[in-house]
Amino acid sequence: MGDSNGLGAVESKLAELGLTLPEVVPPLASYVPAVRTGEYVFTSGQLPMVGGKLALTGKVGAEVTAEEAKEQARICALNALAAVKSVIGDLDRIEQVVKVVGFVASASDFTGQPGVVNGASELLGEVLGAAGVHARSAVGVAVLPLDAPVEVEIQVRVAAE
Repeated sequence: MGDSNGLGAVESKLAELGLTLPEVVPPLASYVPAVRTGEYVFTSGQLPMVGGKLALTGKVGAEVTAEEAKEQARICALNALAAVKSVIGDLDRIEQVVKVVGFVASASDFTGQPGVVNGASELLGEVLGAAGVHARSAVGVAVLPLDAPVEVEIQVRVAAE
């Protein structure tokens, strides 16, 4: 199912989009990036870390624009896929993204959380096709770890080993 560069179909699709699956973001506290139970993998909340740093900090609707935050949500989804891969080995085993939860650090008058979390949802759809269609919650919060503008967690169903 892979191609000549040795990548599976999902990682090849990421490459077509100009994206590379990052290394798993190390936990900031006492937890693991992802846990598998039966046919499901649950990720911890993923911040938009790139190379160990946040590109942007602050509240969406104040220091961070909705469009910037949407791009950060894409990075969160990419980090979530890396966390899933860390426990299943091959992203081609994802049968369905079941649920996405996005947290948006929001200015008090910001109500565009769904548009921000669309960044994660759209990435999963682009990369996984029909398997990327999911249920979702987009929640506005006062503050996130490290003053990140957005955090995303995903739950996926995977093929049996």
